[in-house]
Parts: sequence; C-alpha cells; structure tokens
Amino acid sequence: MLPVFVLITAVRSVAGDREAGVFEYMPSLPVSLFAWFWGKMLGRFVVVFLPVFLAMFAAVLWGLSKDIEIPWSQIIYYTGFLLSLPWCFLGIGMLVSTLARTSDVATGIAFIIWLALLLFMDLILLGLLIRQGMPSESVILFALFNPMQVFRTAAMMLFDPQLVLLGQSAYVILDNFGKMGYILWAILYPVGLGSVCAWLGYHIFKRSDLP
Repeated sequence: MLPVFVLITAVRSVAGDREAGVFEYMPSLPVSLFAWFWGKMLGRFVVVFLPVFLAMFAAVLWGLSKDIEIPWSQIIYYTGFLLSLPWCFLGIGMLVSTLARTSDVATGIAFIIWLALLLFMDLILLGLLIRQGMPSESVILFALFNPMQVFRTAAMMLFDPQLVLLGQSAYVILDNFGKMGYILWAILYPVGLGSVCAWLGYHIFKRSDLP
C-alpha cells in the first residue's frame, strides 16, 4: 500500500497547486522554482519516510528491552528498502503531477501506473511461464525493472537467501546478481529511477506555462 499512498499524495503536488492558482503568485515570492519543486519533494519524503523509520526504531528499542538479539544487518537493509521505495514513487508522482493539468487526471494516471506495476509483481506466476517455455530473460526483465517487485523480492531474500518461494525465477536472479548484488540493486535502482523521474518533472515544470 505504500506505493499507491505515495503516488496519490505526490501527484497532487504540482497539479493541485496549479488548480488552486498558487502559480499566479510565484513570480512575486522570494522562492525559486528549483527550491519550490525540490522542497515539495523532500518535504513529502520526510513526511512519508519518518513514520516508517520511527516504527523501525521503536521495534529495535522494544527488542532491546526484551533482550532479543537484533539482526542489525537486516534492520539496515530493510531501512534502505523503505528509504528507496518512497523516493522512487515520489519521483514518479512528481513527474506525473507536472504532466497532468488537473489533480483528478493526475490521480487517475497514478492508479493506472500502480495497477500496471502490479501486473508484473508475481514472480511465482512468472516462474510458471518460464517452465512453459518462455525465455527466462525476457520474463524476468519486466520484474527486475518493476520497483515494487524489486522491493518485494529483496525483502524475501533477507529471510529466504535461496529464494525457494520464487521457484524457477530464483535461478535467474541469483545467477546474474547474487544475494548482495540484488540487495544493492533493490536499493540503488529505485533511488535512481525516482531521481531521474523527478529531474524530468522539474525540467518540464520549469519550462511549462505555470498558470
């Protein structure tokens, strides 16, 4: 639910302010377009990530109070996953928000993106397709570029290093990435995708007719 929540809140950033007439007053404000755009994104990132981080921190404190051994490596990896996924969808949301003229259109596009990504989330189903004779590279390629699936698979890898639950798909992932390589991919790829989308959104926003 985190991706759809981030998308729905992010896509209203630019489109909502455009509908509210905020851009008409932008030239008179001592704030550059760069500061306004990236400030909005960073502010929303803090609002989204901070509760998740505090929940993780509270879980660690509770474990320490109960003398439970804390798996610090998994805590660090999960925190990295939870940091990269919101950033990715915030970037996508800001790009959609700059392209859409109204918040309703932006919300509709956000739902379409979310549903499209869900279609390529089930690697178990993709594993069955591989067994039926489809080229494994072409099938897994869609999953490896789906940030939702990348997050899901990397989270599973922390407690299932051999990815037994994924069936035949696990061999393609482990042979090409390895455990640590895929974990790094799961953190760096969503951050890179979100940054590229946000950068494109900023340049479209900067060159557009704001009112």
